[in-house]
Amino acid sequence: MRRLLIAIAAASAFGGTASQAADTISVGVQPATQPIYIARAAGFLAPIEKKYDVTFEFQNFSYGAPENQAMAAGAIQMASAGMGPAIVAAARLPAKLVAITILDQTAIIVPTGSEIKSVADLKGKKIAYPGRGSQQYPLLIKALADAGMTEDDVELFKTKGSDVGSLIASKQVDAGMTWDPHISSALADGSAEVLLTSKAILPIKDGHYIGNGFYIREDFIEAHPDIVQDVVDALVKAEKLILSQPETAIDMWEKEIGFPRQVIEYSLNKGISVYTADITPDEKAVAEYTTFLKSAEILTAEDAPKVDASFAEKAKNAESSRHPGRPVC
Repeated sequence: MRRLLIAIAAASAFGGTASQAADTISVGVQPATQPIYIARAAGFLAPIEKKYDVTFEFQNFSYGAPENQAMAAGAIQMASAGMGPAIVAAARLPAKLVAITILDQTAIIVPTGSEIKSVADLKGKKIAYPGRGSQQYPLLIKALADAGMTEDDVELFKTKGSDVGSLIASKQVDAGMTWDPHISSALADGSAEVLLTSKAILPIKDGHYIGNGFYIREDFIEAHPDIVQDVVDALVKAEKLILSQPETAIDMWEKEIGFPRQVIEYSLNKGISVYTADITPDEKAVAEYTTFLKSAEILTAEDAPKVDASFAEKAKNAESSRHPGRPVC
């Protein structure tokens, strides 16, 4: 998820255009339970490919910074990434945020059986975290502040987000803050338990934090608005499948990203990653999230993320008209 500041200046320097062949649409993804994988596995992207004579090509990234570099260079036209990188891209790259696809995704974890039962118990403890440029850092600082502490009251240990689970398992740290799938992997192998999820620290949308965003280059939006609309429609269909048929979604993710089934089950069943068919990046939620990133100095005061909520709104309204009287939730 999320080394937000790494290479963003280099990414901006590319200044590229959508150089990919017109018949290939490159989509940046990360190996996690992102709805775009369900859209592909369920066949929701196939009709779009046939309709416009295009091919969707997924490009894998381990976290948001290189994904944003690729978008800046014009190597990808669409991207699914953590909300932090998504907002940074929308503020500093020629891109717009068009959807919010996952809620929460971040948590503080402790070793199974730990005597730490509350954030207050972290005083004097060693906590692994993915660095000051990550969105996990300000979330952790806020959690400490809510418990009457500052970072001076704990020992912070900077590491890769993917290494937090192993550090917890070996008890080299007392606690750690990271994102899914690293949280669910640690829960699934029995080495960790959740101390606090992100929604308890900073609820922004529907009582949850925001974990993942979907953003697209502006030149692609201008040239192919119909394709963008159909892709956002496919994302809504994917979200509804996840909500109504979680076992089917788990089967699809298992094949798409190669994660053990138990890990994906923990992600859904423990509410680490939460899904909603209302993927609209509404003004209030985006403003609150942007303020959060500015207070953490991940964004500057001048940064203003570009958002186009029209595609998600149209997808939501179309879904409501197909099922009158049924709420989209």
